[in-house]
Amino acid sequence: MPISYVVTGGGRGIGRAVVERLLRDDRVTVVALERDKEALSWADGHRVVPFVGDASDEGVADRAARLAGESGRLAGWVNNAAVFRDASVHSSPIGEVRELIAANLDLALVGCATAVRHFLAAGNPGAIVNVTSHQAARPVPGSLPYATAKAATEGLTRALAVEYGKRGIRVNAVAPGSVATERYERFLAEQSPEGAAAVEAELAKLHPLGRVATPAEVASVVAYLLSDEASFVNGVTVPVDGGRAVLGLDPEAPA
Repeated sequence: MPISYVVTGGGRGIGRAVVERLLRDDRVTVVALERDKEALSWADGHRVVPFVGDASDEGVADRAARLAGESGRLAGWVNNAAVFRDASVHSSPIGEVRELIAANLDLALVGCATAVRHFLAAGNPGAIVNVTSHQAARPVPGSLPYATAKAATEGLTRALAVEYGKRGIRVNAVAPGSVATERYERFLAEQSPEGAAAVEAELAKLHPLGRVATPAEVASVVAYLLSDEASFVNGVTVPVDGGRAVLGLDPEAPA
């Protein structure tokens, strides 16, 4: 039977890697929901259905779910879209901080609510994976809005798992450390060769495996949590950070 998924922020980085990983199954069609049209230029419209829109908009999310359902049973939803912007309470208006927290939390909440409603309406089981961050447990300075929203998303994950598990809906999360996405590579490219080497050396220290993750490494864990192989995994957050959270080094601590 054909099945389908929705992946938000599916145009780049972890989101694109998740789409590509899910497509290894010939039965699968994936709706890649993305705000940036250019980020979806690679999507062929065959088994990858590009859909441009704001994943925090309930109407957009509902259309994505319906679009996925046209290609097969909606089996899973991945909330990967995120807003990366720092703010501190001593220097930013509280309204701005609040909006940044809401911007990230809304992306997960709307996606989860949409998926749950469609699973229940269809009478089918389903799986949701929220992409959070190592910062949900160990924030770095300046990351208050992002870290707060990701911590709340992990709480949302647990609450939904408890409420809907008996209805056949599993909800889990993955918490990546640093990942070599396009954003990461662009940041390195903006540095001098020496500066880029210093950044990579510092990140190697923060991760016990001595390097950052590839998007594909995160995507493989997401795919597992969506699959029947994880049929009794519910309400957990899986760190995919090479041990960064366990080591717990402060990147701004003096050497």
